[in-house]
Amino acid sequence: MSSNLTPREIVSELDKYVIGQKAAKRMVAIALRNRWRRNRLAPELRDEVAPKNIILMGPTGVGKTEIARRLARLAGCPFFKVEATKFTEVGYVGRDVESMVRDLMEIGVNMVRTEERDRVRVTAEEHAEERLLDLLVPGGQPQGQGAGFFMRPAAEPLADKDASTREKLRKLWRDGALDDRIVEVEVRSQSGPQLEIAAIPGMEEMGMQMQETLGRMFPNKKKLKKMKVREAFEVLAAEEADKLIDMDKVLEAARERVEQDGILFVDEIDKIAARSEHGGPDVSREGVQRDLLPVVEGCVVNTKYGMVKTDHILFIAAGAFHQAKPSDLIPELQGRFPLRETLEALGKDEFYRILTEPRNALTVQYKALLETEGLTVDFTREALEEISALAEKINEETENIGARRLSTIMEKLLAELSFAAPDRGGQSVTIDRAYVQSQLQDVVEDRDLSRYIL
Repeated sequence: MSSNLTPREIVSELDKYVIGQKAAKRMVAIALRNRWRRNRLAPELRDEVAPKNIILMGPTGVGKTEIARRLARLAGCPFFKVEATKFTEVGYVGRDVESMVRDLMEIGVNMVRTEERDRVRVTAEEHAEERLLDLLVPGGQPQGQGAGFFMRPAAEPLADKDASTREKLRKLWRDGALDDRIVEVEVRSQSGPQLEIAAIPGMEEMGMQMQETLGRMFPNKKKLKKMKVREAFEVLAAEEADKLIDMDKVLEAARERVEQDGILFVDEIDKIAARSEHGGPDVSREGVQRDLLPVVEGCVVNTKYGMVKTDHILFIAAGAFHQAKPSDLIPELQGRFPLRETLEALGKDEFYRILTEPRNALTVQYKALLETEGLTVDFTREALEEISALAEKINEETENIGARRLSTIMEKLLAELSFAAPDRGGQSVTIDRAYVQSQLQDVVEDRDLSRYIL
């Protein structure tokens, strides 16, 4: 299901959410387009073309994760983000490296199942409507699974009067007149003990097998539950959709999509780089790299949905690389990440664009949040320029946390308005440069205070 967007179109789409970082956007756009190209090769050559994995370098808050996440959403492919610091060698506290492939497969299955549910939704809703009318018709016989208040022998034919009543109820239901009526429906319930098993570090596969075994020993049962008609319809529609879905085909499609189009984003990879100043190899860090190597190279991972090959999964690694550098990684792992790009630190010009251009800009979010209370808020250009300049100044004087600084500043700036918003419904407030300075000047001038607050 590789995207058929051209690299130029991919960069254009990423521009709607991520400001700047043209070089990084071009690199991931080419990587995504190469998947589309690979799918059009002859089968014997297709398997030989390996993905060109990427390392994104740059300080926090410059858009590394957002670029990868938006890329996956754009392509409609399974995507999973994990921090490299969660992993460690077997025998040390931490997760098994292969668990990220299992998590990616879980995401792939859910994605395909959702698509299949949408595909059969119309038919499922038709079946659910019939079952719902079985519950509503006095003396009606429920079809399939599901229970109502009234039952009668199945052998008794449906009278013309019952058919007329059924059609009247159908019209009332479609008009929304029955939404608040209470019916009794069978729903799945968990019998026996809860089957959540704490993962043993490095032994997730054994825990997975134990959970499956206990799941067969204590299968889900059904119980009667009273609920409103609208809620009951959604429950019945979900059940009917599950009946129409061929899970074997779903699993096969999900495995194919994960293996061919999956993206694994490994963040904080610089934290597992062995640093030369230690005077020797760091066992835990180097061990994580050696465990990570076969997964990135290509191996077969056992999941509860079957075996998954990682040969053509695209790995995007990211890290600040303040103290370590990519050459501190073991040579074998370096060779598996041939593409590297450094993302630029952000300044006031980029901060201003971040506040004004993206569809999900912070200013848009805060205006919408306060609008729910009836309070209209507008930002002047001068106010946004002042906020951008303050963000740059504080990043330079304290820790540089990139665009995340804007969130701390905006929250502090609008704290008073947010608190009083329920009492100011119907009012309008304009945030100008003077307002920004009055709300933030004391904190900005007190450098020690700004360290803790902004």
